[in-house]
Amino acid sequence: MRAHLWRHDASSRRGRRFRPVFASTIEAVVIAVAVAAAALPIHADSIKTGAAPVDTEHLFGFVEGADIGNSGEREFVLDSSSRAGRASGSFAVTTSELEFKYTAFQNLRISAVAALGYYDIASVAGIEDARRAAVQSISFDGRLRVLDRAQAPFGLTLSVSPHWGFVDETSGVRTDHYGTEVELLADRELKRDQLVGAVNFLFANDRAHLLPSDGVQHESLAGAGTALAAQVMRGVWLGGEMRYLRDYSGSALNVFAGQALYVGPTLYARLGGNAFVSASWNSQIWGGTTSAPGALDLANFERHQVKLRFGLEF
Repeated sequence: MRAHLWRHDASSRRGRRFRPVFASTIEAVVIAVAVAAAALPIHADSIKTGAAPVDTEHLFGFVEGADIGNSGEREFVLDSSSRAGRASGSFAVTTSELEFKYTAFQNLRISAVAALGYYDIASVAGIEDARRAAVQSISFDGRLRVLDRAQAPFGLTLSVSPHWGFVDETSGVRTDHYGTEVELLADRELKRDQLVGAVNFLFANDRAHLLPSDGVQHESLAGAGTALAAQVMRGVWLGGEMRYLRDYSGSALNVFAGQALYVGPTLYARLGGNAFVSASWNSQIWGGTTSAPGALDLANFERHQVKLRFGLEF
């Protein structure tokens, strides 16, 4: 459940239509679903077997499961997410992350991530118009499996992910920033190979120096999420997730700025024995900010968030 920090203020007016970059992401999700459906009858034996047959890490969308793979397992993941809809103007940002993961020991996995972003912004209050691509950040992730779902009532994993950014994640303005995300990921098979649930808890902070005149700025984020997925046919999982996020000024949840509640459907499908695709679309259904009245927080968060993920295990 990745955080996106450094959001700029915007007015309380609702956003206009999405820009083409967001529409193209929606089309990509539809295409991925079609490809997955076409591939499944050929690879009907693709679901894993053994003590823990369901790999839950990417079974949902923004919410993640506690699995980290077996010792020696490696994985490439291309994770693309789009965020669209602010209080005014037209706002769409797409971030693509390329991640290499390696399970060094049975209960420890490390990974490295490079992120590229594309910004399509016009007439959003507090943000300069932009239409450009940029290298967003690099990050590293360490995951320690505290409880193995195959041997305990539920799985539990601690994730710590430091990052170093080169541009603002919301506006694309050149800036140096760094911080850390800490997540606690729990999951449980409610019905073996058929129904899985997950719960995530998140804390993230970031330190940025936007302009010489601005000085150093600190922001932090706290959140929780839950998800449920059911296997509707062999290798295909459908479900839903819900996330609650709170944004703060200060590095340790010092001054409350806003909150948002997201809900949406999820899809996961195996593509043969070693590949998968997953997709999720979350919409903000409730929120609020300290700076403007309204039923949503479109100053600190987006109206819609979409995720599309491809993975190859080897």
